[in-house]
Amino acid sequence: MSFTPLDTSHMAQALALAEQAMFITAPNPRVGCVITSPEGRVLGQGHTQAAGQAHAEVMALRDAHTAGHNVRGATAYVTLEPCSHQGRTGPCCDALISAGITRVVASIEDPNPQVAGQGLAKLRAAGVQVALGLLSEQSQALNIGFFKRMQQGTPWLRMKSAQSLDGQTALHNGQSQWITGEAARLDGHHWRARACAILTGIGTVLEDNPLLNVRGITTPRQPHLLLVDSRLQTPLDARLWDVNRPVVIYHAERHPEREAALKSKGANVVCLPGPGDKVDLAALCRDMGQRAYNEVHIEAGHKLNGSLLKAGLIDELLVYLAPTLLGPGQAMAALPALSSLDQQLAWQFISHTAVGPDLRLLARPLR
Repeated sequence: MSFTPLDTSHMAQALALAEQAMFITAPNPRVGCVITSPEGRVLGQGHTQAAGQAHAEVMALRDAHTAGHNVRGATAYVTLEPCSHQGRTGPCCDALISAGITRVVASIEDPNPQVAGQGLAKLRAAGVQVALGLLSEQSQALNIGFFKRMQQGTPWLRMKSAQSLDGQTALHNGQSQWITGEAARLDGHHWRARACAILTGIGTVLEDNPLLNVRGITTPRQPHLLLVDSRLQTPLDARLWDVNRPVVIYHAERHPEREAALKSKGANVVCLPGPGDKVDLAALCRDMGQRAYNEVHIEAGHKLNGSLLKAGLIDELLVYLAPTLLGPGQAMAALPALSSLDQQLAWQFISHTAVGPDLRLLARPLR
């Protein structure tokens, strides 16, 4: 299907609106909508609000109404197929039809089985002209976790690491603050903020006693904290309890008194026993999907990182590379020694960006 330069411009504007919803829509997707007159004049625009509140299409219709614009005969540019089902809000395709929209340009089909083409079909049945596929790669990238959860039932797992040129995340004595600069650390908080949850291991809690929250940027909510703690060793006076957010602790061994103590702190304690008295990581991923987490940001030690990588569960590496050499220390992940290069785990670089004096690398596995 062919699109005009004006179509592309309006969809790019809708994508920019969707990005404004980066920190607020979970577990819903980030969606933007621009409504234009037949001549291409913008009449209204908006993006999806927090869960349970108005979707992008309704926000754009409200914006047009507030400005006194008549949208009959108008075109709506939407970064995701308008929903067709009744959830916490009404069907967006019904709102567009009732408003008199005669053309809808949707960037990509909704992967939610409750929608999955039904919204577009409903629009066509009502006589609305529908076009699909404009800037679809950008739209999917913006909601990469939502797409994975809808299609596979598990969230997008992004593992973050800050390390030196020679691959060390800490000195041999464990000291790691700070390998990268202030700009990289602040950038890392943006990646925390876009996630539904932050995942770490008990080793990190015991060694660093971190807060693991979003700091330095404005965000309306803190991501949930997920902790892999096989033997329930989480201290009741750890700093992680100082942040107002849900905490889920995954364990493998039953310790009724410790479970009760952690529950008294407000934690949700989940037993997922796996081999070797460790947490079953595949079951953990399924549980995170059932909790409607789209993106999970991992900041853990080399043991949990290694286990997740060996299990093939990581979707993306977020690596901040500092222009320093540290010598012997701690690597990003505890992986077994290889006997030949054909056993290596192959990844591909997605992007590289300078962040202050450091370099941010995004990589995904070759599968």
